[in-house]
Amino acid sequence: MTTKPGASKAPLMERAHHEMNAAIADASLTARQKLALTCRILFDHGHDSGLAGQITFRSAMGRFYTQALGLGFDEVTPDNLLEVDEDLRVQCGAGMANPANRFHAWIYRARPDVNCIIHTHPLHVAALSMIGQQLIVSQMDLCPLYDDCAYLAEWPGVPVGNEEGEIISGALGKRKAILLAHHGQLVAGRSIEEACVLAILIERAARLQLLAGSAGTIRPIPAHLAIEAREWITTDKRYSASFAYYARQSLGKHLDMDVSL
Repeated sequence: MTTKPGASKAPLMERAHHEMNAAIADASLTARQKLALTCRILFDHGHDSGLAGQITFRSAMGRFYTQALGLGFDEVTPDNLLEVDEDLRVQCGAGMANPANRFHAWIYRARPDVNCIIHTHPLHVAALSMIGQQLIVSQMDLCPLYDDCAYLAEWPGVPVGNEEGEIISGALGKRKAILLAHHGQLVAGRSIEEACVLAILIERAARLQLLAGSAGTIRPIPAHLAIEAREWITTDKRYSASFAYYARQSLGKHLDMDVSL
């Protein structure tokens, strides 16, 4: 019986992962569709800051998709995305990329495991970035970011030069996310789904930190349990299921998006 008290958690977790892999189907979407949906999802989750922020996906060696400068996240569609090279020269599409995309190229070069980068200035992340605190992960839902969020304590200025790319990519290192002082956040995912979910999560984490810190002292969580939760949540199937849920929510609001899940 696996229902008796004291039954080992590990085999139950392994069984649940196997069942999720079999029961939850992946959406058959193109990279362009996923990237456009990510823009709409993040708009709905408070990541909109006018024209600030960039979302990119590695389309080929030395190239990536991104939104055209002048479009808000709520205006991006699969058809108006650009494909640019590392020097931000447009290879496909009309318009120009945000010049701040330049530092994405530095991360892609340094991290062959990364295929999607999301850099935004959401409200609570931006507020946290102003007070000199690193991100604190002290709640179960936030554990995908446990020991995986770097911190850049000094603002290097507007990130349109190669020096900012070198600084930001170096500070990120091998981690999945980074809080940028006086600036915002960046997540670097293996997939669009992972990057999208982590971007939503880091804004929630910043909001919780500001709320909890205003009420009292934030207590740390045991490292071994945080790592257990991180491993439980950070699977491709969980990211895929979460992304599909967020996409369904956004498609119900953004009726101009001609995408079917």
